[in-house]
Amino acid sequence: MFVCGSLAAVAQNSTNSPYTRYGLGDLSDQIFTNNAAMGGIGYGLRSNRNVNPMNPASYSSVDSLSFMFDAGFSLKASNYKEKGYKTNAKNSSFDYLVMQFRLHPRLGLAFGLTPYSTVGYTFSVTDKVIGNEDVMAMNTFTGEGGMQNVFLGLGFKILDNLSVGANIGYLFGKQTYQTTTTFSNKGDAFIKYDKRRTKSYKLDLGVQYTQTLNMDNKLTVGLVYGLGHDLSVSEQKGMQITDNGAFSNTTEKAFKDGYSIPHTFGAGVTYDLKNMLTVGLDYTLQKWSKAKYDNKEGAYNDRNRIALGAEYTPKKNGRNYAGRISYRVGAYYTSPYLKTIEGDGPKEYGVTAGFGFPLYLFQRRTMLSITGQYAKFKPTAANLLKEDRFVIKLGLTFNEPWFMKWRVN
Repeated sequence: MFVCGSLAAVAQNSTNSPYTRYGLGDLSDQIFTNNAAMGGIGYGLRSNRNVNPMNPASYSSVDSLSFMFDAGFSLKASNYKEKGYKTNAKNSSFDYLVMQFRLHPRLGLAFGLTPYSTVGYTFSVTDKVIGNEDVMAMNTFTGEGGMQNVFLGLGFKILDNLSVGANIGYLFGKQTYQTTTTFSNKGDAFIKYDKRRTKSYKLDLGVQYTQTLNMDNKLTVGLVYGLGHDLSVSEQKGMQITDNGAFSNTTEKAFKDGYSIPHTFGAGVTYDLKNMLTVGLDYTLQKWSKAKYDNKEGAYNDRNRIALGAEYTPKKNGRNYAGRISYRVGAYYTSPYLKTIEGDGPKEYGVTAGFGFPLYLFQRRTMLSITGQYAKFKPTAANLLKEDRFVIKLGLTFNEPWFMKWRVN
C-alpha cells in the first residue's frame, strides 16, 4: 500500500500519515490538553478551572470573576513500519485557541478556534509498467490541508444541577491531493490532482446533569449530539500531462457539495470524590457510514470511541505545591472510520498521562498542563502500514479575575 522509505523525515504539516489520503483525513475530537491526559474524556467533566468544548453545557460552570483563555500546542513523533521498511516523522502543531467567561449567573459563553481534520502525507510507490516490464513507473502521492472550526458556544444552567448548551461553528478549509506519475524512460509525466475548499457550518448540542450523592460525592452525566449534514464544498479535479517539464495538456472539471459530516452521539459519566478525585468514562458514536464521500454513501465505517480517565489533586488550596498539582491518567480505543483499497483503516489504541501545574498570577490561578500520549495504530490487514505515535501536548489555561471589583478604603 505505502512505501515507508519514501516518507519525509520531518514534515511542516501537523501530520505525516499516509492514511490521511482517505476520507477527510485525521479527525480531531475537540480534546484539549487537560482532557487528553485523561484519555480524552469530557462529556461529563464540569469544572470552573478549564474550558471544555466537548460538552457546551459545561460553560455554565464558569464563575462570575473569571476570564479564561486556553491555548494548546503539540509535538509528535511517529514510527512507521510496512513490509520490512521502517521510517519516522516528526511534526508540530498549534492545536486550539479558546476564551470563556460568564455573561449571567446562569449563562456562560465560549468562543475559539479548533481543528476538525488534518491532511498531510508524502509517499511513493514504484512498479513495472504492465506490458513493458523494462520501464519503471513511480507514483508520488502528496496531500496537505484540513478543516478548522471557529465556534461560539453558550451554556445555560436551567436548574442548579441541570445545564444545557450549544456550539455553533463555521467550518472552513482547503485540501489538496496530488498524484504524480513519472517513468524511467523519460516519457511524459502525468499529474492528477483534486482540490477542495469547504465553507460550511457545524452545530453541537449538550446537556449535563449532576446528582449530589452526599457531602463528599457527586455524579455528573453528560450527553452530546452533533448534527450531521452535507458540506458546502467546491472541488476541482484535473489531469496535467507534461512534456520534458512543460505542461502540454490540462483537463479540469468542477464539482460541488459531494461530501458530508456524520451525526455524532456521545455520552459520559464522571464521579467526583471530595473535590480531589475525578474518574470518568466516555463513549462516542459517529455515523460515518451514512455520510457522503465524492457524492456516494458507504465509503466509511461508523466510528466508535471509548475513553476512560482520572484526575487526582491532593489539595487544590493547600500550602504544599506538590499537593496542588493535578495528576492525570487515561486510556482509549477508537475504531477506524476509513476504508482503503486493501481494507479498513487502522484501529487506534492509546494510553495517556499528564500533570496540571498551577501558576499563581495576581489573585487566582493559571494552569500549565503537560500531557504525554502513546498511540498504536493497528491495521486490519497484515500488509497495511503500522504506526506508533508519541505525542507531547502543552496547554496553558489563563484563569484570572478580570471582572473582580476592587474596593479602595
